[in-house]
Amino acid sequence: MTDSTIAQNSAPASSAQLPLLLILFFGSGCAALIYEVIWYQLLELVIGSSAVSLGVLLATFMGGLCLGSLLLPRFVERVRHPLKVYGFLELGIALCAAVVLAGVPYAGRLYASAVGYGLPSVLLRALLCSLFLLPPTVMMGATLPAIARWVENTPRGASWLGFFYGGNTAGAVFGCLLAGFYLLRVYDVTVASLCAMSINGAVGLAGLALARASEHRVSTAGANGAEADQPEKTSAVYWVIALSGFTALGAEVIWTRQLSLLLGATVYTFSIILAVFLLGIGLGSGVGAALARQLRRPRLALGACQMLIAATAAWAAFAITSSLPYWPVNASLAENPWFNFQLDLVRCLWAVLPAALFWGASFPLALAAAIGREEDSGRTVGKLYASNTVGAVLGSLFFSVVLIPAAGTYRSAQALVILAAISAMLAFWAYLQRTRIAWRATAAAGVLGIGVLLCLSVRPVPWQMLAYGRQMLTSSGGTTPLETAEGRNASIAITQWTDGRRLFHVSGKVEASSEPHDMRLQRMLGHLPALMHPGPKSVLVVGFGAGVTAGSFVLYPTVERIVICEIEPKVPELAMKYFARENHNVLNDPRVELVVDDARHYVLTSREKFDIITSDPVHPWVKGSATLYSKEYFEMCRRRLNPGGIMTQWLPLYESNLEAVQSELATFFDVFPNGVLWGNDVDGMGYDSVMMGWNGPASVPVDLMQQRLHHSDYRRVTEALGEVGYYSAFDLLATYAGQAGDLKEWLRDATINRDRNLRLQYLAGLGLNLQRAGAIYSSILERRNFPEGLFQGSENSLATLVGMFGRLP
Repeated sequence: MTDSTIAQNSAPASSAQLPLLLILFFGSGCAALIYEVIWYQLLELVIGSSAVSLGVLLATFMGGLCLGSLLLPRFVERVRHPLKVYGFLELGIALCAAVVLAGVPYAGRLYASAVGYGLPSVLLRALLCSLFLLPPTVMMGATLPAIARWVENTPRGASWLGFFYGGNTAGAVFGCLLAGFYLLRVYDVTVASLCAMSINGAVGLAGLALARASEHRVSTAGANGAEADQPEKTSAVYWVIALSGFTALGAEVIWTRQLSLLLGATVYTFSIILAVFLLGIGLGSGVGAALARQLRRPRLALGACQMLIAATAAWAAFAITSSLPYWPVNASLAENPWFNFQLDLVRCLWAVLPAALFWGASFPLALAAAIGREEDSGRTVGKLYASNTVGAVLGSLFFSVVLIPAAGTYRSAQALVILAAISAMLAFWAYLQRTRIAWRATAAAGVLGIGVLLCLSVRPVPWQMLAYGRQMLTSSGGTTPLETAEGRNASIAITQWTDGRRLFHVSGKVEASSEPHDMRLQRMLGHLPALMHPGPKSVLVVGFGAGVTAGSFVLYPTVERIVICEIEPKVPELAMKYFARENHNVLNDPRVELVVDDARHYVLTSREKFDIITSDPVHPWVKGSATLYSKEYFEMCRRRLNPGGIMTQWLPLYESNLEAVQSELATFFDVFPNGVLWGNDVDGMGYDSVMMGWNGPASVPVDLMQQRLHHSDYRRVTEALGEVGYYSAFDLLATYAGQAGDLKEWLRDATINRDRNLRLQYLAGLGLNLQRAGAIYSSILERRNFPEGLFQGSENSLATLVGMFGRLP
């Protein structure tokens, strides 16, 4: 195929129109990424955020792109003006986006009433995602094949398609940052959706205007090209581009998992990682498109590109595990989050950009290698795009659901390098098809040999990185690793101090420990509501952690059923191995049922009611965790409480800021207006706390609590509380820090965390390095008054409490 090949499917697009189309594709990509972020956020609220749910979401989204690229050439006749088709597709996407925004909340109610567990649940999740995501994503996938009919079926035309692909990806970079750093941080999903719909509408109308200003003629001449006339070679191109998509999305899964440990798993971190990955693909597409105009042997270039992917994937593995963790910087020292964002951007560019460039170059090179064989270039582009997308879907699912849980990110990174080398081998094998088999075998062996050497250069993930993440250089000294594991949803590590105290790490953070302050908090979450309730029989525990909170309830003689909801299967396994004494062997108690599921999904779909719900989720700055601090979540929990039931919720004051803490309190008290706050300080300074609410009148039976602690049936409860410094009910109740009425004025301007905005994760993500716990706690205590009517008991008991509180303002 040479530039002299004039055969084409339509009248050549003018030189003025092509740059305009590039701008339109930029806008289309921007809107698509805004939608992706919004739709994932909306649907996760309904189907949960477990690995299975996210896999279903991703497969549906990218499956729609694949279907669109295949269906348009088959069902839209070539006589239709490509620009008119493109314009109507963009308008259709905007219309579907409005349906998704309005329809998902209503569909969620239907889903909650019909869902079960096991395979039927997975199938229903897939059906719900398909119902909303397939129509718009099918249209998105059809846009590039539609516009392919408007360019020359030549290397020059293929290069323009590469530019469009790159422009679309560049728009996606902008959309990713716009959504993550501005639209969803300042506004909500409604405003962000309207913004994206406006972009689609403008792009669609511009496409229709260009169609009216240009003539469309269909040629019956086929294209001829030197390389494209050989079907065997062309089929190899489809396999290569499919493997390229497989490795690209596999790499994104691995690197996002590892980099989120190093940088902190905030919404901003995920936006930066995705933006850098897309930036590399966009830049690579542009370079590949420019090269495609001049290349006489695009298949050879495609093979070389895959080999360079193997090399740069090995580089990324080295950079993430052996370079970035040891940079002489301490990101936790910077209170200004924007400094950290700049540093995170540089680190992502250092590790991720090189490989992303070559993945981006693969698509235009594959276009140049394949286009020209078929009369309809839209069909060729659609098949290539579909092959790449199918590979991407399979790669994401295989690495996230299968390989990483089975072998870890270290072995997964090695597999990534080998697969990229195999992709290069396929391309070279097809290119050398006319040579002797010995030469082809030698070339294949050489490529695989280089791949093996690159694979062996990949180093294991340091245990310090799995345990301490972004603070590995400053916090890991003095502890030794006992065990590490990587599951579907999280990385886990168990470490131990020299004095025997153990730490339980999840995704680079200490989530629980046997240290005094953590043991106090974990037992407060369980014993406070259990002692106050007149006769608790059923308990729901959200988040297993080290099992200490859940284990508190097995000590109560009235409790008949304990349901523990944990999203990561490896967490209970390791907790029982290393914290069995602290959690009273909770999983061996016959009253306990362990449910492996996203907690919000369980609360949404469960029909069971409980006397006590205690929720100890991950930090609110972790991406996705704000769904467990939203008003709608608290309302669901209240509906799952029996009359007189009690809910407790962990509230961290450390690694946070005033705005985030106020948002959490205001949101909880909005649902539980009789709510109370209990403090857990360290050396008199604020550290974390427990929010408590009642489904009914608030009442703390002081005498009943004290009597229980002196009763023989509660002997183990008394011992457990004594281990953490609470020797009586008065000691436990002296942690009282305030109630909703005391803090009403202080919380007047606080943001209510709603499902429609999840503002908390954006607020909390800005306070990661702030050391404000003491000041925040002091501000709360300044407003504390003795709660008349809350504590019920004898005059002596109430007088004792007043004395223990000290002087109140």
